[in-house]
Amino acid sequence: MIKIQNASEVESSFFEGRDFGSSLDTVRDILKDVRENKDAALHKYSQKFDAACPDTFEISRKDLEKAAEKMKSENPDLYESLCYSRDLALKFARKQRECFTDFETEIESGVYTGQKNIPVDVAGVYVPAGRFPLVSTVVMTIMPAVAAGVKEIVLCTPPRKHPESEKLPYADENIMAAACLCGATRVFACGGAQAIGAMAFGTESVPKTDVIVGPGNKFVAEAKKMVYGTVGIDMVAGPTEVFVIADESADPVWVAADLLAQAEHDVVAQPVLATNSMDLARKVSEEIERQIEELSTKATARESINNFGRIIVCDSLEQAAEFANRKAPEHLELAIDEGEKRTRIESLVHNYGSLFIGHGAAEVFGDYAAGLNHTLPTSGSARFTGGLSVRVFLKTVTTLRTDNTKEGARKSAQAAGFLGDAEGLAAHARAARLRL
Repeated sequence: MIKIQNASEVESSFFEGRDFGSSLDTVRDILKDVRENKDAALHKYSQKFDAACPDTFEISRKDLEKAAEKMKSENPDLYESLCYSRDLALKFARKQRECFTDFETEIESGVYTGQKNIPVDVAGVYVPAGRFPLVSTVVMTIMPAVAAGVKEIVLCTPPRKHPESEKLPYADENIMAAACLCGATRVFACGGAQAIGAMAFGTESVPKTDVIVGPGNKFVAEAKKMVYGTVGIDMVAGPTEVFVIADESADPVWVAADLLAQAEHDVVAQPVLATNSMDLARKVSEEIERQIEELSTKATARESINNFGRIIVCDSLEQAAEFANRKAPEHLELAIDEGEKRTRIESLVHNYGSLFIGHGAAEVFGDYAAGLNHTLPTSGSARFTGGLSVRVFLKTVTTLRTDNTKEGARKSAQAAGFLGDAEGLAAHARAARLRL
């Protein structure tokens, strides 16, 4: 049963990032092997860890298209939902792209400064396919890259047995279909830390990418952390979490459902409710017990609820907002009636991956089909970063152009000369003064 506690009982460790053990040595060895031995290393780890070990890695365009056609004919509801999710994600990402403007301005007479937003050449996307093959992650990782204008999008996902031959590369069919529908340029049946290494360093089969995005287990997360600098990454994500701020206006059935939606992801997922109503706290706890019995994912959800879930009874909603800011959750819901009270709490919270405002804005909409990206910061990292967006696939670079006949440009040259002298960099000073 979920723990109910008063705000004064919340331990300080609740607000700290969560650590579930290091895979440092294992991942370091895998990355070193992939860097040195390339495809041979990928075959070795595929044989060791994966459900299939094909002779090659790149899934044919024909197989991707067949997967999409099969989904359309056999599961049209999923096909249409996937296309709807894709279109909303692209629309939202294109709106984000519009916000990254190029400009040039005359900052001083004769000194023209500017910025340009340039997409990376090759983006790497990782899509997990363990207990829950995350077809929605294909949408969330590819569409911002498409909106950014990335020319080549490489997707890696764990292999599955090909229906015709074990020697041929294959993957989860829904992920293959989504990759086809969303515009992945090349798709590889390669998973785990070795896939991250392949996209970071390049192999005979898998091209080197400029940035790697997407979620994964602790080995994937550790690998992304280690290759950062060789490539860019979106973030290092941990177990999923939701923090709901609710008052007496909230429906306990809805709140319980939202908490369980996070709990079923992982045994270490963290569902949290903060409320100023003990009555709501008790009703939500009871409703969780009722709903959890109906879930096919009961075993996972039960472990998450019992070990990491909690309901915090606060003195006020303002205190709940303070706790949310300290926790910096991946998902933050405000289950409060529209009005002055909700507006005030919305103005107080500022540390979260995504904010869901009002009773109707279920967090699962953000997971699947509302345009928002579901790849979000966890374990407190929402204090300093946002989620996956067009920004990750863009380089914001600066430009300088001068007219040395104008006073501003001459002043810049003079100032640069004196600053070069002060730092003992004589060539700097000379290069500036020559412009005079």
